[in-house]
This record gives sequence, C-alpha cells and structure tokens, in this order.
Amino acid sequence: MSRVKTPLEDWKERFPDKFVSPDVAFSHIHRGDRIFVGTGCGKPQFLVEEMVRYVSEHPKAFFDAEVLHVWTLGVAPYMREEFKRNFRHNAFFISANTRDEVNEGLADYTAIFLSQVPDLFYRRVVPIDIALVQVSPPDRYGYMSLGISVDIVRAAVDSAGGVICQVNSHMPRVHGDSFVHIKDVDCIIPHDEPLLEYESEVPDEIAHRIGRYVARLVEDGSTIQVGYGRIPNAVLANLSEKEHLGVHTELLSDGIVELMKKGVIDNSRKSLDRNKTVAAFSMGHRETYAYLSDNPAVEFQPVQYTNDPMIIARQERMTAINTALSIDLTGQATAESIGKIFYSGIGGQADFMRGAVLAPKGKSILVLESTARNGEVSRIVPILPEGTGVTLTRGDIHYVVTEYGIAYLHGKNVRERAMELIGIAHPKFRPWLLREAKNLNLIYKDQAYVPGERGQYPEELETYRTTKAGLEILLRPVKLSDEPLLKDFFYSLSDRSIYKRFISARTDMPHERLQEFAVIDYTREMVILAVIGEPGQETVIGLGQYGIDETTHTAEVALVVRDDHQNKGVGTEILNYLTYLAKRHGLLGFTAEVLVENRAMLHLFEKAGFKIEKRREAGVYELRMLF
Repeated sequence: MSRVKTPLEDWKERFPDKFVSPDVAFSHIHRGDRIFVGTGCGKPQFLVEEMVRYVSEHPKAFFDAEVLHVWTLGVAPYMREEFKRNFRHNAFFISANTRDEVNEGLADYTAIFLSQVPDLFYRRVVPIDIALVQVSPPDRYGYMSLGISVDIVRAAVDSAGGVICQVNSHMPRVHGDSFVHIKDVDCIIPHDEPLLEYESEVPDEIAHRIGRYVARLVEDGSTIQVGYGRIPNAVLANLSEKEHLGVHTELLSDGIVELMKKGVIDNSRKSLDRNKTVAAFSMGHRETYAYLSDNPAVEFQPVQYTNDPMIIARQERMTAINTALSIDLTGQATAESIGKIFYSGIGGQADFMRGAVLAPKGKSILVLESTARNGEVSRIVPILPEGTGVTLTRGDIHYVVTEYGIAYLHGKNVRERAMELIGIAHPKFRPWLLREAKNLNLIYKDQAYVPGERGQYPEELETYRTTKAGLEILLRPVKLSDEPLLKDFFYSLSDRSIYKRFISARTDMPHERLQEFAVIDYTREMVILAVIGEPGQETVIGLGQYGIDETTHTAEVALVVRDDHQNKGVGTEILNYLTYLAKRHGLLGFTAEVLVENRAMLHLFEKAGFKIEKRREAGVYELRMLF
C-alpha cells in the first residue's frame, strides 16, 4: 500500500517553484530593503540564522537592509558588528537584547502605539519589501496559520513585496485571522524546530501582595487584559476565585491559559466576541501552544483589532492591568524609558489603558513594585526626570497598586492624587516625597506625617463585618490619604449628630482639624472607619476612635455614625472592633464623655458588657468602662 501524501507534499507538487532553498529565497533581498522579522516566540529562527549565513558567505549581496520587528527573543545575529554594513536594526519595541544598541545609536527605535503599526505597512509609510515569518504546515485547502504571532505579522504578510515562510510543524494552527494561503506567499522553506518559549519570572511575595490587591478590583464577569512579567503573573495567580472572566488582550500567557483550564475564564459575559478568548500573540511554554492548537475557544486577531481603543471600549467592565517603570505624584507614568535612556517602548499598554477608561464600567490599573534596584530608589517619584517618555498621561490611569495598597486617581485633583500615591509608596521614601510635594506646591504646606513604623498603615487590621441590618461594611484604620473622605463624612452629619459627637455646635471641619483624624500614630491611637463601596469609590458611614492614656492604661473612646445609617448596627460593629483592638493592645478599658441626652450612645456602651462607672457633671456623663 502506498503512503498517503501529506498536504505539504501535495502542495509542493502543485507549486514546486515556491519551495526553494534558503539561498534562492534570500537572493530576492536587495540593497536598502526593509526586512520584517516575525514576532516574539513566533520568530522564524531558522530563517534568521540562514539569512545571516547567506550574508556571511555573500557579504556584498546587499547592504543597508533595515530589519524591522516588535519583540525579539533569542539571539539577533544580524546585530553583530561584522554585519553593520549589511543590516540596520529598527525596533517598534525594545527588548533586552537590543537595548544597548539602541541607546548607543547602533540601532533605531520607532516610538508608536502598537495599534498603529499595521497602518504604516498598509499605507506604505514604512513599506515592507521582504517578510520572514513562521507558519504551520498547510491544510488540504492550502491554508497555513500564522500561529502564535498574528499581531503585526498579518499586516506585514499582506503588504510585503515578498513573503518567505518557514513551515514548522511545531507551530499550532489557531483560529481567527491567522490564515495565509500558499498561493499568497513567495518562498516556502520547510524546517521543523521547537518554538521559542518565554520563561516567565516566578512571582515573589511582594508580587503576590500586589496581585491580591488587584484581585479586589477585578469584578466577576469582567473582561481582562494583562501584561507580562513577574507582577502580572502574580495578578493572574490571584484571580483563581473569580467567575466568568473574559479575555481581550494583546498577549496570551501561560497564566491566562491556566485560568481557562480552571473555568475561571469562560468569556460568557463579554460584550464583544462572546465565548472567545481574543489575543494577538502568545509567549509561554509549549504546553500553552499545544492548548491553543485548533482550539475554537481562542481567536488570534491582528493588533489593529485587539489593540484598537474603540474596540476595547466596547467591552463592558473592561479591566486593563499593566506595569510601569515609574510614576510621578501627578499621575504621569512611564513604561518605556528611565530618564533619557530608552528601556522598552510604548507597545500596546496605552491602547488598552485608554480603551478601558472609555469602556462602560471599565478600569485601568497600573501595577508596580514600590522600589527598584533592591530598594535603593522609589518608583513613585515627585516628578518624572527630564527626558522621560510619558507612556500614560494623568488621565489614563484609574488605579495604581503597589505592595502597600491601592491608590485611586480617577477624578482626583493633583493634591489628592499626590497624597494617594505617597500613601502607597515605600515607607522609607514617604518623608522625602512629602517634602518634595510641598516644594512643588502639590500638597498643603502644613501637611502632617507620622514617620517610621508608627505611621505605617496596618493593613492587617482591615476586616469585613455584617451589621444586624444585613449591611456588609469594611472596618479599616484611617489612611493618610483619607482627608477627602473624612471631609465628606463630617459634612454629611446633621447638626444634632455633630453636637452629640463633639459636645459643641461645630459648623466647620477645616483641613487642620481633619488632619487630627487622618494623620495618626497607630501605636498610640486608633481611628477606625466603617466604609461601604469598592476601593476608590468608598463612602464613610461611621467613625470610631480612641487615644491611649499611658498612665491609666485606658483609652478615651468616641463614635459617630452617619444619620441615615444609625440604629442599624454600624455603631455596634465599630465599638466591638475598637474593644478587640484595645484588649489586644493590653488596655484595661475605655473612658468617654457622653451627653446625658445621648441615650443611644449610653445604651451602646451598656450592651457592650463593660463594667461602667458614671459621674455626671453639667449635663455630661463621664464614663469609666472596664473590660
């Protein structure tokens, strides 16, 4: 019985002129040509190596060829010194193996939103003469798949003067706009080799802390886009308890595939491309590539679709999560340079962050570790250094997350956002940031601050409670950045509630007074807020506080609840929690001054089970309450 021919063999018989040796293929390259090289892990390694070999053996075959690409993984042999007369490198995104050459002027960098690169090719603003790409073997209809790299490769193949394909059986056939017919390419060179794999950084505890904060912001049913690196990997790892997530992204990573396998990502709530994970390229392990092969739940689309902010904006609850190198106190962030030094590039994150801002109920989330260089420098800076590329403007970011918490910037004035960002900076850099913020007139000149551990926000004291009325509230310590929330809270109180709390008819609550509540020494006093609403959109409905008297080992306590939430159990939950914290601190009890007419507060203390001693003077009870 004769062996059945493979589709590749069949098509070779039908188009024998297209199946050529590397030397024949590269003889089509001329002086000054623009050569596009496939992206990331889809890079045609064999073609690149053969092109360099061809130039080594024919050094005068062509000169000044411009090599264009987005991400370069693995080796880039055409950048070696010996080939500087033959090739000039031009990157749309700077990788580690091209960074030095770009900054030394030995290679070029084109700064552009990734979504706009295909238009450069189609309009021939940047005409592609030769495209080197890697594809799957053809099917019986003659269609080959671009596999894990559709991104800008689709536009390069469509617009190039000549297309040279490395046919690799390791390349998965993926669904979406990935198919190229054999008749539409010029040269075919079959060569099997393992695809490049991207080894993600293993998240450390700092990254996981950031990931846990981000998980608070990602709602069930959201459509997500997540970048790559240690912190994005931690974010994905902390989304495993979510439900019905969707994906519309540039990069499809190992972490996304793991969530798909677990059923966390099912794309069932997407506004667009429902039931489909949509991506432009993938970088990961071979197990991920195998999962993508002929998987109808995944579609690869070119970046003019995946990265179009107006397409992104059509996804309800679109949540874009990206990293940055640094952010300043006004909310400008860079992901592309360190001062005047080019580091990476604009890439696609600005496309997604802006699309998310425009999306109904969308969120743009910037994640970064608070420090760099082993803790020597702060990533949150007073102002971005001269020459820094502003990847994300002050209007592009809703949330900033570090290992110290969440800062909400959207709709905040410059003073408020500066205080939010100082509050999530590394504690050792906060005094410096406060001084510089004052020098820049970003915050109040008299802004107070408690340095060191005494002023470090005790995140571990955050706790959720459900009141007798069934309302879920967050009880948490006050933060340095809470002054606007406190202002809104106090001015929401009725005159009667204010009188009962302060035993005086206060009509104002200026900044100087608010600081007494917002800036505290957590080792000597405590202010607990009862909060409803998600991070960034919180509302304070109750406040309890105590200040410690070291001589008596007791603390003076006071509470106030917003009028529309009184008699619903909010005050009880606050007092119970303050009591727990006081006991944990080793205190013996509370003292308080309560108006005789304030029967609700007296009842609250009585039902708490304290041993109460009362002394009445001028219409006020002085209480001593032992635990």
